Amino acid sequence: MLIKYWPERTNVPFMNLRIAGALFSMILIAASAFLLGTRGLNFGVDFAGGTVMELAKTDAVTVPAVRAAMPINAEVNSASGTDGREIVVVKFGEAPPDLLGDDFQSLTDEQKAERASGATNELIVRTLSEAFDLSVENGDFLRNDSVGPKVSKELFTDGITALVVALAMMLVYIWFRFQWQFSVGAIAALAHDVIITLGMFALLRIEFNLTSIAALLTIIGYSMNDTVVVFDRIREDRRKYKKMPDRQVIDLALNTTLSRTLLTSGTTLISLCAIYFLGGPVLQGMSFALIFGIFIGTYSSIFIASALVLSLGMDFTKKAVEEVQGFTGV
Repeated sequence: MLIKYWPERTNVPFMNLRIAGALFSMILIAASAFLLGTRGLNFGVDFAGGTVMELAKTDAVTVPAVRAAMPINAEVNSASGTDGREIVVVKFGEAPPDLLGDDFQSLTDEQKAERASGATNELIVRTLSEAFDLSVENGDFLRNDSVGPKVSKELFTDGITALVVALAMMLVYIWFRFQWQFSVGAIAALAHDVIITLGMFALLRIEFNLTSIAALLTIIGYSMNDTVVVFDRIREDRRKYKKMPDRQVIDLALNTTLSRTLLTSGTTLISLCAIYFLGGPVLQGMSFALIFGIFIGTYSSIFIASALVLSLGMDFTKKAVEEVQGFTGV
């Protein structure tokens, strides 16, 4: 339907709106920085350490009952599993040493640091099994994931390193494929997308874990793909229309690729919405980040990347001019 009713040519003056877009982005970035500095991210067990358990919800196994049975402070909530049934989610850190038995207290400090997470896990499994007649062998514990503080720190460091390396490689790629002006615009757009997406995580208190890092890397790739399509079209139109002002060239490129952008984003959103609503709590953080990233990535490719290229200027005078038919969108 979009292909049928979408006009063959659009003439949206995107670059006339670049100042408003820049101000809007500055507000979003400032708000994101404030949220990250004050509220911070809601780190999941991957980065914060500790344990996450999931129990099938029954008449006996309820949120108040599990919370009352816990011997240590824990976060207990209800959620829906991937199969649609209700579950009880329990998150907790390490227990005080005096609750872990004499054998644990006889260990050295280094041994205690290594075994505290596992010992706490055994304590909680034993406590809940006795309180609700549960059994690991019968599959009553649907999930039982533990991550120690040392491992969680390494995972967080590796995740941030992956994001930085991805941005650096994108910088090099765009620099060699186009010009340094395009490279600056592309990296600014990617950093813009990541910062604002992190700010949304902080605002909504969505759990930030390894799947969230995967989502951010996917957003970087998706946004870069959209930006490269636009940049390629800008380069072709700049060579084809040598006397046309830069602003008109960029507007022409954005309008000719607009239908492609909307169709690609729309079909991707349909799949992601299905994952968000039907994939259960494990996939909701990742799918939400991707949904938000599609909107912010499309926006940044127009009002950040392209606008910066216009501000920094383009120079293809040293390249041969080829009269070729460029990509005109779907």
